[in-house]
Amino acid sequence: MDDQYAPRPIARWFMPAAVASLLFMAVGCASYLMHVSTDPAAVPIDRRAALQAEPMWVTGAYATAVWAGLAGAILLVMKRKLAEPALLVSLVAVLIWLAGLLLVTPLREAMSANDLAVAIVVAALAWTIFWFGRHSRQRAWLR
Repeated sequence: MDDQYAPRPIARWFMPAAVASLLFMAVGCASYLMHVSTDPAAVPIDRRAALQAEPMWVTGAYATAVWAGLAGAILLVMKRKLAEPALLVSLVAVLIWLAGLLLVTPLREAMSANDLAVAIVVAALAWTIFWFGRHSRQRAWLR
């Protein structure tokens, strides 16, 4: 019989990982708030063009990703099963945001290699946090 997903005692690393997820999502929310409150006139011309060219759906995906991720991380810390679907919404929104960065020509042209690397790392961390939430639910660590 396969006991891979049998309920198990909660791991000692669960709470540090949940708090780290919460901190990452909180940083994402702060980054989003700085992004939407930035005055385009106060940034360099190359960045200004990217800010002005960003479609609303990319900004909306960014907002959905960070706020759903924050809610999911809070639910993880509270050990609630609703964390998994919230983190899935966040992951899907991150992938839409990343696609927007790559598909919208003015945004893509304004991105440096570092910007692209950060976006890919953010997507990888969002996937990892979603996996952590799913793993926790499968182990019956969430109620």
